[in-house]
Amino acid sequence: MITTAVGTGIKRVIALRMSPGEDVLLGVEKVCKDNNIKDGFILSGIGSLASVKFFDPVVLPDKKAGYGYSEPICMDGPIELLGLSGMICHDDKGEILLHLHYSLADKDGNAFGGHVIEGNKVLLTCDILIGEVDGIEMGRAYDKDLEVFLFAPKQK
Repeated sequence: MITTAVGTGIKRVIALRMSPGEDVLLGVEKVCKDNNIKDGFILSGIGSLASVKFFDPVVLPDKKAGYGYSEPICMDGPIELLGLSGMICHDDKGEILLHLHYSLADKDGNAFGGHVIEGNKVLLTCDILIGEVDGIEMGRAYDKDLEVFLFAPKQK
């Protein structure tokens, strides 16, 4: 099944810079709350991180779908944030639900990446552009069969 919704464009763009020690996920969430952004996406995100925490999909035979997320993968920096992407969604109550992923490189150029969770601390800077969409409701709903939250876009 493919679900689609067509918007009319980008309503506005928010540019932010995070300082050393800030948590990337919590910082994006705060900016979205402060600017009442519930329907959007990350246009660009780059920077450096002192430490990272993320998870990736793994086989979990006890789950209905057979898959789920790993225990957090933790790495100390310095880590280069090559790219941050994702969606700014909300649940049925209007609460913001971020779904962010990133690509990373360690000091030796080894690449890593995954689903962003709390615990990603900025080293020097993290520069992010957020786009707020117009005409699309960026919902996110729990799927009982897959046992995860999934993107549920709707026309406004």
